[in-house]
Amino acid sequence: MAKSSAASPSAAAPATYEQALAELERLVAAMENGQLPLDQLLDSYQRGTQLLAFCRAKLETVENRVKVLEEGQLRPLAGQPEA
Repeated sequence: MAKSSAASPSAAAPATYEQALAELERLVAAMENGQLPLDQLLDSYQRGTQLLAFCRAKLETVENRVKVLEEGQLRPLAGQPEA
C-alpha cells in the first residue's frame, strides 16, 4: 500500500509541457545511471511513457493551433530559406 501512495504524486498529470519535460529528463538520467532497483526502473519507464505521451499531445496541439493561425500555410521563419 505504501508503494501506491508514494506513486500517486508522481503519477499526476504535469501542469505544463516544461514540467513534463523536466521530469522526463530526470527519469532518463536516473535510469541511465543504472543504480535503480528493478521495480523502480520499471515504474520509471512506465512514468516516462506517460510523460512522453503528454509531451507529444501538447506538441501536436500547438502544431495544430499554429496551422490554424497560419491558415494551413506554414511559412519559413524569418531568415530561414524555403525548402
